[in-house]
Amino acid sequence: MKAGFKPTALRGDVFGGLTAGIIALPLALAFGVASGAGAAAGLYGAIILGFFATILGGTPTQVSGPTGPMTVVTATAVAAYSGDFQSVCMVIVLAGVIQILFGVFHLGGFVRFIPYPVISGFMTGIGVIIILLQIEPVLGCVGAGSPLMALAQMPEALANVSLPSLSLAVATMIIVFMIPPRITRVVPSPLIALVGMTAVAWTFHLPVPTIGEIPSGLPEFNLPSINLSQWSSIAGTAFALALLGTIDSLLTSIVADSVTKDHHDSNRELIGQGVGNALCGFMGGLPGAGATMRTVVNIKAGGRTRLSGVIHSMVLLVILLGAGPLAAHIPLAVLAGILVKVGVDILDYRLLRLVRKIPREDLMVMVTVFGVTVFVDLIVAVALGVTLAAIMTTWRIASQTRISILGAGKCKDKSFSDREIQEGSNFRIRVVTINGPFFFGTTSQMMDKVERLLGTRIVVVDCMEVPFIDISAVFALSEMVEKLRDVNIRVVLALEDGMYQRMKELGLIKIVGEENIFKSHGSALQMAQMLLDEEDETGHFFPHSAPC
Repeated sequence: MKAGFKPTALRGDVFGGLTAGIIALPLALAFGVASGAGAAAGLYGAIILGFFATILGGTPTQVSGPTGPMTVVTATAVAAYSGDFQSVCMVIVLAGVIQILFGVFHLGGFVRFIPYPVISGFMTGIGVIIILLQIEPVLGCVGAGSPLMALAQMPEALANVSLPSLSLAVATMIIVFMIPPRITRVVPSPLIALVGMTAVAWTFHLPVPTIGEIPSGLPEFNLPSINLSQWSSIAGTAFALALLGTIDSLLTSIVADSVTKDHHDSNRELIGQGVGNALCGFMGGLPGAGATMRTVVNIKAGGRTRLSGVIHSMVLLVILLGAGPLAAHIPLAVLAGILVKVGVDILDYRLLRLVRKIPREDLMVMVTVFGVTVFVDLIVAVALGVTLAAIMTTWRIASQTRISILGAGKCKDKSFSDREIQEGSNFRIRVVTINGPFFFGTTSQMMDKVERLLGTRIVVVDCMEVPFIDISAVFALSEMVEKLRDVNIRVVLALEDGMYQRMKELGLIKIVGEENIFKSHGSALQMAQMLLDEEDETGHFFPHSAPC
């Protein structure tokens, strides 16, 4: 991973940082207003997180700051703890600490195990939430606190629409959606809309709601207090915020790697993000994550080292210290128009284009996460999505496992045929073949077949094609052996060396008996035939199973 400051990259870093800072300005203000914490909180968060995540993080070219998903979760906390910003700050601080712990305990790599349909449904849901929450500000009314409230208040907002606000919002959306890329590469479209529409509103004295006064000084350090009666709620929201920030940042790191052909340090990145977000909580700033658009713009403009991210933060700091009075005149409708574009960009078009072709199970997960995200709760959506995806994956794996009593194929050494032996013994020898993972999702198949084994003399259980086995399957196999032994049926097991050692540690070998364990399917069948021949000669059969 490239690190440090390189004189040859100075020009690119300066241009990258300046460009990223200019793009970040309208987004930071808009996210601050949308969260309910205020425009200043958005600027504080962009400056603090942008600086410390750059210095301490594991992706040198990544630009961090408030993002759409993190803003939505923070807005949920602001609404939940209305009038108690101390608790909101504690949520942010705790989320940062959790991210630091994720990095310290090397959990950064686990983000890749979150199924894509979960991420897709969540991100698309976030995009829809952002769009829905801008309906009232676009119409010149007070913004709603939730998507359901936004939909419920829409008739009233339409009846009291403010034409100046609507006109500014529509003009803003035309600018951010329609300006060609060759222009936005030089001057970002959100900045054009912000400056241009604010100038129009100020010049013609349009009666529209504005941001209002923004503090022009540095934020003050504040140690947030906590109400212990709300601890469980605060911890749950903080964990969701930390998890979302982790996913958001590491996905952006992957994007940065693909552009720079570099390789980020996931765990260091989480520590840097955690420190930055924790400090945002102490300073009253909005939390955030690695911002994909700002990161890509930084790289395309020449940013290659951590200096570009530092310059991005310094640009915003200068604006905070010198342009606060000017920012106070920015119309809320303009910020709402910019956020509509953000919401549209967050929608996962990659999966939406394939919605008719993807497996039904993946579609069910995506749609469920999307619906719960928009209409219920973001925290529940992530937990439910991961759980549902795990259940679907378990079902898929279980459906691939075959447990059969009549095996038609040849055994390993090709000296016996399962069917020939079973039919030749008048089915006094039965072969149970387990082909595939043997775990809690497939044990029911085994237990359902026990009744079909009654009346036989010897059961050969072939586990040679079992790639892994869990404790549920071990207990199920042990229970089957004991049931069959109780009715004088002997069980012979075929196990690979690696599986044998595992089964010995878990106690299965002791239950079955060492004398009934064989290292190949063929040797297990040979022993079964020998035992049956011995019984036919003597007229007596004594099962050689180990006692419990």
